[in-house]
Amino acid sequence: MPITGEMLIGQSKVRGQNGQIQGIHAATGETLSPAFGGATPDDLEHACALANAAFDAYRETAPARRAVFLETIARNILELGDALIERCMAETGLPRGRLEGERARTVNQLALFASVVREGSFLDARIDPACPERTPLPRADIRLRNIGIGPVAVFGASNFPLAFSVAGGDTVSALAAGCR
Repeated sequence: MPITGEMLIGQSKVRGQNGQIQGIHAATGETLSPAFGGATPDDLEHACALANAAFDAYRETAPARRAVFLETIARNILELGDALIERCMAETGLPRGRLEGERARTVNQLALFASVVREGSFLDARIDPACPERTPLPRADIRLRNIGIGPVAVFGASNFPLAFSVAGGDTVSALAAGCR
């Protein structure tokens, strides 16, 4: 997957119009291509509106489907192969072994959350059956489960470009919980 410098907002590639941001090669100080266009306030509002519009449907996805989504993210990270590691090395100056370990940690986090979602106990589902004979008034069937409460914004750490960044634990836990 080539790096284009575009943002992905919804299902569209968007070239940011709020200045340019360029990575710097940690060892040489050279700028890395491509330049990324910065998001405008309108871009941010649009992304937030799309996340909000998708939230209810995503929250109600079946746990098995959500687990497959997390596993697909992990597989896609692995399929990026050396290109991902080499870009991370250039931007951070971190050695290959450290970044390969971080990629493995990221993929393992995704797999762990997928297994927890698939297993389902995190929902803490409870059912108290109706008591139609209760006096002075009957009691209705009462059901309880944990659910995602809304879209989530994650601010990632640049010193851990994978495990604590875009695909890190905060993002993965939000996606696993049904937040978008």
